[in-house]
Amino acid sequence: MTRAEHLPVETRKADAPPAARMDRVTKDFNGVRALADVTFAVRRGALVGVIGPSGAGKTTAISLFTGNLVPTKGTVQTLGEEPLRLRRRTRERIGLMPQQFTLYPELTTAENVDFFASLFGMLAGRRRRRTRETLQLVDLWEARDRRAAKLSGGMQRRLQLACALVHQPELLILDEPTAGIDPLLRRSVWQELIRQREQGHTVVVTTQYVVDAEHCDLVALIANGRLLAFGPPGELRHMALGGDLVQVEIEGSWDGLDLEKLPGVRQLHRIVPGRFWVIADNAGQVTPEVVAAVSAAGVEMISVREYRPSFDEIFAALVHRDRDGDAASGAVAPAAFLMRS
Repeated sequence: MTRAEHLPVETRKADAPPAARMDRVTKDFNGVRALADVTFAVRRGALVGVIGPSGAGKTTAISLFTGNLVPTKGTVQTLGEEPLRLRRRTRERIGLMPQQFTLYPELTTAENVDFFASLFGMLAGRRRRRTRETLQLVDLWEARDRRAAKLSGGMQRRLQLACALVHQPELLILDEPTAGIDPLLRRSVWQELIRQREQGHTVVVTTQYVVDAEHCDLVALIANGRLLAFGPPGELRHMALGGDLVQVEIEGSWDGLDLEKLPGVRQLHRIVPGRFWVIADNAGQVTPEVVAAVSAAGVEMISVREYRPSFDEIFAALVHRDRDGDAASGAVAPAAFLMRS
């Protein structure tokens, strides 16, 4: 047994090279730039969301990981290999769910999954077992004898997910798995993706639903081919606003200047008379200080609370900051953005 094998699983994953990575990648299509100088790495055992609006460049990014596209500039690696030169055994460690329906409409639900299992060399007994297990996971076992063409759009998406999962891949790459399905089905799909992560698999998923960032370990926010931010969801909130946000409401028209002097306060936004948003390093630590400062000024406090912007708001703030060219400065979103919330 090697020294690495003696280490805990989580330690080995932390020390292992990324499951997928791209470095300074640009991709052009007939003079149109789909991705511009994008760099990020997919940590092994993580659930990574590539999130942004339609046309942002999400599908282009993951198509580079699978070798369906090649970068115009930059380098890409998947499971330690160049995607165009993936060995067969490496390809068998990858599960892919494309955005478009690519299964066989005349085959039944079970026949589609069984066929994909056979492509990975599974013998008949194991294929039958995995077909049943996978269809049960995506709640399609009762529809196993129905032809794929007769399935609803949501059921077809789940069937594609089953085909991607059947061979228990180490790396799962899914392009818009929840597009066009109802909220209950979206939740069940995300529950399965989280379960895959908990089993030690690496999951990369694209979605145009910005709120899905809450489900992910790491989030790559993309707009207009540019990577606006990459990191854990909590860090993205800090990145967008420059820290935690504490909302303060008072009686009267106090200017609040004393709040700007408090340790840990980065900025103060006066939204309307009697309402402030305080940007701080740590909301929990600064809130008692804010309360004390308001009291010391002889002002009546109405409320004070931490405000957690939605990821729609975070995405809007990062797009605004990128457009204004102040991403490198770490400047927070302007008061104009905060007022919309």
